[in-house]
Amino acid sequence: MTDATAAVTSPTERRVSARVGAISESATLAVDAKAKALKAAGRPVIGFGAGEPDFPTPGYIVDAAVEACRNPKYHRYTPAGGLPELKAVIVAKTLRDSGYEVEPANVLVTNGGKQAIYEAFAAILDPGDEVIVPTPYWTTYPESIRLAGGVPVDVVADETTGYRVTVEQLEAARTDRTKVLLFVSPSNPTGAVYTREQIEAVGRWAAEHGLWVLTDEIYEHLVYGDASFHSLPVVVPALREKCIVVNGVAKTYAMTGWRVGWVIGPKDVVKAATNLQSHATSNVSNVAQVAALAAVSGDLSAVAEMREAFDRRRKTIVRMLNEIDGFVCPEPEGAFYAYPSVKGVLGKEIRGKRPQSSVELASLILDEVEVAVVPGEAFGTPGYLRLSYALGDEDLVEGVSRIQKLLAEAQD
Repeated sequence: MTDATAAVTSPTERRVSARVGAISESATLAVDAKAKALKAAGRPVIGFGAGEPDFPTPGYIVDAAVEACRNPKYHRYTPAGGLPELKAVIVAKTLRDSGYEVEPANVLVTNGGKQAIYEAFAAILDPGDEVIVPTPYWTTYPESIRLAGGVPVDVVADETTGYRVTVEQLEAARTDRTKVLLFVSPSNPTGAVYTREQIEAVGRWAAEHGLWVLTDEIYEHLVYGDASFHSLPVVVPALREKCIVVNGVAKTYAMTGWRVGWVIGPKDVVKAATNLQSHATSNVSNVAQVAALAAVSGDLSAVAEMREAFDRRRKTIVRMLNEIDGFVCPEPEGAFYAYPSVKGVLGKEIRGKRPQSSVELASLILDEVEVAVVPGEAFGTPGYLRLSYALGDEDLVEGVSRIQKLLAEAQD
């Protein structure tokens, strides 16, 4: 069927709704799934696709989940917005880690960070509302905005600025339809971390224009070197009544598969998002919530160990990527991703092919040397690759070495 034909297809003939049919598959999960399928088939694939720690969930968290399985209390429905005891420790954790003082009524426990992001946007966006999205962005952000009826507006930053947008860029993108600014620091996919001064400037600009801000703090504990994390509503308290914070246990405690995140926001917004969740999923799995409670109420020794390993890998991968002719890779200050520009390689002949895009280059790398990376098109900026360094040191070195050897063959 042609696009023209599809456009005039009647509602009764359309098998998938236009709204859902327009959603793209998560590129990062797709790359990860392909890499795992090839591995299962016996291929020596090394995957840099998925953003998840290679460490196991700490034992004391698993033990708490096992006990919860045995407790009949958790065999039944619980409040849709989250276990009261978990919401209480999220309040305490938020004050401990960022200095942000909230109440349980400001908290909604969700099925991971993705649901938190979607429900937050759904609670505040009306059709046609614009959301300014600093780009490169994580693949889920624009899709969640569109699903909620909003319109994502990209503001692009590149390697020359360390992938940080400026207030001047944000102002240039603002229109009378702008309602929300998405703000992420540390960032996925770039690892960019904004300074306190930059955060204050962005926050004051948003407050001056009466904008909402959704800020994703999932990587708050993964910062390196001289960089430091600062929570936007703490730096700019004037934003408190128009700021939504999204967070979760996935990255800090190596719990990506447990699916527990949360929204922190004004009480009316949290209540609206809770109403939505009551119909979408009801409560998050009680066992996972108890595991999250153990994680959040414990200390941060587990993430300290992971951060040390990530920091070591960060330095290694940046050095090795910058050794490739045509690659330019700023040093990420947070999260666990490297995001090199590969524009200097595109168009060159590599084993009889001339990749013209980062999609084609990523495909060539997977086919020729069995290394899975995610092309920049998935993050709104063609000409880049994202590589997660949340994998073992030996695999990291082997994987980048394969890319180095392949691209050493590149010819004009």
